[in-house]
This record gives sequence, C-alpha cells and structure tokens, in this order.
Amino acid sequence: MADTPDDGPTPGTLRFLKVLVTGLTAIMALGMVTLVVLFITRFPGVQSVPLPDTITLPDGATATAFTTGPDWYAVVTAQNQILIFDRQTGAMRQEITIRPQTD
Repeated sequence: MADTPDDGPTPGTLRFLKVLVTGLTAIMALGMVTLVVLFITRFPGVQSVPLPDTITLPDGATATAFTTGPDWYAVVTAQNQILIFDRQTGAMRQEITIRPQTD
C-alpha cells in the first residue's frame, strides 16, 4: 500500500496549465535577461562633465546649488542670486537676483 493515492493520469486542462505556466516563466526570464543586456549596452558609462577647480564667489555669497550648461555653469547662492560663469574663462557672465514671492 502506497502512502500517496494514485488518481490516474493528469487531466488535459491541468497538463495545459502546467505547460502554460512553465512557458510564461521562461518568457519572463528571457525578458529580464533582455532588459539587463539592453541597459548594459545602452548605458556603457556615465560621461562626467569637467568641473572647475575653483569658483570665486562675491564676498559674503554662500553656494547652495550648482548646475552646468554647454559652455557655462551656474551657482545658486543663499542670498537669492544665480551667478552664471563662463566655463572657459571662469569669469562671471551674468548675475540674476531672485525676487521674493508675492501673493
């Protein structure tokens, strides 16, 4: 006498469901491998923008943020100013004062 009963052959719908679940698992695994390969080939390395060695801010200015453009970089100060510098020379191109918000 066996420990588990033998119900006979597996019904056709259950066999179809097993095949379907196995196939979907394989397709999902293949999709994940494809995504990883695409990420590796499309993003080979991060290209870093060269940053200036030093930035000379006006007296009393405290930097709070930094951003770059194609031929310029900008520093946002705690004094509500945006200072735009030339990337090649380091000279200040423009100074923008941020007005307080009015309701």
